[in-house]
Amino acid sequence: MTIIKPPKKKIKKVGILAKKEIGTKVKNIDKIIKILQKHKVEIFFDKHIGATVKSEKIYSRSELLDKCDLVLVLGGDGTILKTAGQIGRRKVLILAINYGNLGFLSESHPENLEKNLEKVFTGKYLIDKRSLLRVTHYRNKRKRDTFVAMNDAVINQGLFARLIELQIDVAGSHVVNFKADGMIISTPTGSTAHSLSAGGPIVHPALNALIITPICPAPLSLRPIVIPNDKNVTFTVATQRKESHNLGLTIDGQVTVPLEYGDIVKVRRSRRCFYMIRFDGSSYYKTLREKLGWGERAIASSRN
Repeated sequence: MTIIKPPKKKIKKVGILAKKEIGTKVKNIDKIIKILQKHKVEIFFDKHIGATVKSEKIYSRSELLDKCDLVLVLGGDGTILKTAGQIGRRKVLILAINYGNLGFLSESHPENLEKNLEKVFTGKYLIDKRSLLRVTHYRNKRKRDTFVAMNDAVINQGLFARLIELQIDVAGSHVVNFKADGMIISTPTGSTAHSLSAGGPIVHPALNALIITPICPAPLSLRPIVIPNDKNVTFTVATQRKESHNLGLTIDGQVTVPLEYGDIVKVRRSRRCFYMIRFDGSSYYKTLREKLGWGERAIASSRN
């Protein structure tokens, strides 16, 4: 998280995309469109919103991110993660509107979207610059796939609850060979997601860090470690199994890639970033209190 001022460049093109189930539930879409039209911007839609408004300007998620100056993302955290996974080199602004359950990453809610849109067009906002991961999968020394992740990359079990043997190297230096149920490498943004559930630390998004968190390691001394995010991290699968597709690499909980013995997963900080709009009154610590329920037990016990 690096907070920066809004660009001087005027917003001319705005995209609207939504989770599939949300597309038909957005009650104020007509008001949103009128606000955008008032500010004389060109409006583009994904298929879920485009079908609702009967527009011909329908594009894929990646096309919207490449074409627009601002993209409204209507959905939950999963929709934001999918959007981050397809972000290009263009510095497109993202205004996330929470139509999901947790809403850890969203800044706006449906009831204040119209007010927040007016703030955006009058420059009354800040930009939260979030770092991303570049995750590359190799097999037989050949690159197979590359992904971008906002939260994390996870190597985990398939159908069988057996220990996975992994080797970790950081910046070309060997760290450890170990057995566990899996391994998570996350950004500070993702430190409050899967990593936190596995016992990892909460890391403020402003820190330039990567968090490596083992999942139920066999050696109890193996603990999560936080390292600088300018280091390349390499995971090597040292587990041989006869059964196919029993190990997997999961990117932000959205994409899964089967892994085999000898596969290598390399992770580093991506050159791309995710630019989220924030408003006055936003607080990371407030989000932690509300979403993680900090202080609730203490308050309840003090009343008994």
